[in-house]
Amino acid sequence: MVDLKSQYDKIQQEIDTAVIDVIRSTQYINGSEVKNFQHDLEEYLDVKHVIPCANGTDALQVAMMALDLKPGDEVITTSFTFVATVEVIALLGLTPVLVDVLPDTFNIDPEKVKNAISPKTKAIVPVHLFGQCVDMEPLLELAEKHNLFIIEDNAQAIGADFIFGDGTRKKAGTLGTIGCTSFFPSKNLGCYGDGGAVFTNDDELAKKLRVIVNHGMEVRYYHDSIGVNSRLDSIQAAILRVKLKRLNDYAAARRKAACFYDRAFSNHPRIKTPVRSKFSTHVFHQYTLIIENLDQFALQKFLGEKDIPAMIYYPVPMHMQKAYTDPRYKEGDFPVTEMLSKSVISLPMHTELDEEQLKYITESVLEFLG
Repeated sequence: MVDLKSQYDKIQQEIDTAVIDVIRSTQYINGSEVKNFQHDLEEYLDVKHVIPCANGTDALQVAMMALDLKPGDEVITTSFTFVATVEVIALLGLTPVLVDVLPDTFNIDPEKVKNAISPKTKAIVPVHLFGQCVDMEPLLELAEKHNLFIIEDNAQAIGADFIFGDGTRKKAGTLGTIGCTSFFPSKNLGCYGDGGAVFTNDDELAKKLRVIVNHGMEVRYYHDSIGVNSRLDSIQAAILRVKLKRLNDYAAARRKAACFYDRAFSNHPRIKTPVRSKFSTHVFHQYTLIIENLDQFALQKFLGEKDIPAMIYYPVPMHMQKAYTDPRYKEGDFPVTEMLSKSVISLPMHTELDEEQLKYITESVLEFLG
């Protein structure tokens, strides 16, 4: 699904030098490279504050902690997402309120969010899934009207632009109260281990976030609030600085591969290729097809026998997961999410795909479908 070896080969000298420089400096935790990466990412995103942390799940958790959400507070999010989005809501004793998604973009349906708001609602967590932005303008209007926080789960869309109705643009993750991202190795901007970050334009929130990720300390050994131990180490920051310079090029390579896939599948009556929203650029963290009457696992197995990896994101929606069983929800409550879970499959999508590989992948999918 991701060819990190070939990507590394192209930047090996810069990566190796960056890593060795950190080792020689012995500044492994909160060293200068962390601060340098923080500054570089702030400039790239055009956001006032980036607070690095240990991973994307922690980013979501510390965001909710910084907003002083209390047990019983309701947080609206999607059922069609990776577990981390809902996991942190449950861990903090908050109440996840799940809603359905749109059938064309896979992203949360703003109208369903509107209908789910109650007096207990405190926050909305839109997930910019597979590489493009949620339709944020109606969510921002709802947040202002009902005095709600917006925590953007931007683990899959870093570098994407949201395009407002008046033509202005902002980077995904910088539109709401707090943005969260992951630097897991397979992400568009991935390190060689775990890593994450939160973003905000709010000075006071940024101060709280920095304290929370460092055991609740502003002054060493003086704990004024409850925090966690969640830090991006200097080696990973150095790697991310090298790759951040290439993030736009990486997105362009992914879009080129996506266009090849689009052309190859354009005339097949059962295949629906990814939609590009008018309000968002697409950085193609995943290239996900919707295929009518699909035996997902049979196709996955068929491709696997041809040495082609394929993934099903996500075979079981959150409202049907054993760990998140809730009497408020039952099978059938989220028809779009449940339809997608039965009909999507994601093909290899990364910066190193060449035409020969893409041809082999697409011909194999078409061979299976007949």
